[in-house]
Amino acid sequence: MSDYDLPDSLRYSIEDEWTRSDGKRVTIGVSDYAQQQLGDIVFVELPEVGRSFDKGDPFGVIESVKAVSDLFAPIGGEVVEVNQALTETPESVNEDCYGDGWMIVVEPSDPKEIDALLDRAGYAQHIKDRE
Repeated sequence: MSDYDLPDSLRYSIEDEWTRSDGKRVTIGVSDYAQQQLGDIVFVELPEVGRSFDKGDPFGVIESVKAVSDLFAPIGGEVVEVNQALTETPESVNEDCYGDGWMIVVEPSDPKEIDALLDRAGYAQHIKDRE
């Protein structure tokens, strides 16, 4: 488990997305575990600003040299910002998944959904159970 960077300050979904709350907005990306499993990221497709999702809905696609995977909304809400830089530099997800590799920012439709996500320990156990 020490092979994965899992910041304590984040919440995680069982689909391997992370969330970071910043006041009324929530930044979303994929976890270090997810990006390591995918391998070299070559393409990221993200939604347009203004699009709304329910928790669990696919919000985009991430493609690596190994696989193509859907990205799933860990919480519901409206997209207010998209990391357009990933269009040109999708490898940012591999290099800094919690920093430059963030994907979208949403205004949650129900902020309580964040509380239902896994904390670091719960997510670490989820990874361990799958391996």
